[in-house]
Amino acid sequence: MRLTADADPQQWIPVTDSLGWRGRRHRKAAIRMLLGQVNSAIGVTERPGSRFGAWAMSQAAPLLMRRADGRVLVWTWKADPELVVAMATVQALTPEVRIARASMPMDYDDTGSFSSRWLGAGEKLVVAMPPSPASPPFATYTWDTGTHLVTLTAVCSDRERFGTLDAALDDLARSIRIADELSGGESPDVLRLGPA
Repeated sequence: MRLTADADPQQWIPVTDSLGWRGRRHRKAAIRMLLGQVNSAIGVTERPGSRFGAWAMSQAAPLLMRRADGRVLVWTWKADPELVVAMATVQALTPEVRIARASMPMDYDDTGSFSSRWLGAGEKLVVAMPPSPASPPFATYTWDTGTHLVTLTAVCSDRERFGTLDAALDDLARSIRIADELSGGESPDVLRLGPA
């Protein structure tokens, strides 16, 4: 199963298919932001070689995502690539994945309903002020198709500006759909209903 999306090119830069020079600045900025968030969450200061590490990861990331064959899509915010990184994934709903979802902390139970034309009824969780000051704000959109779990997670580097991205993240989430293999004569504009 593969994902596709119609991200607004005026707001989002795709990282997934940005091989070589194309999009490398945005890839590097996104990885640097994510590494910085991880370092601050675990209380580690930036090391001298971390810029090289971000560059090396930015070179490998598109190849790894290409190997994921549509199961992972990543974007950065066009105006400020280090502000927000959004990643959509699809994974099979194995018993282990269901157990992991059921075992999430109570902080993650405060979800609201969120519907998409393509994926049907889903859930949206916004954590604008995480309990730990070192943790970045994030939003997660989730759809259970019955056989797969589709998730969009957006991590922001600035708590004060996180709320300004809400509408753009909602639009990005609503554009995600499953790229089914359609037989001849079928339309790609198929309305997908949520599981009963």
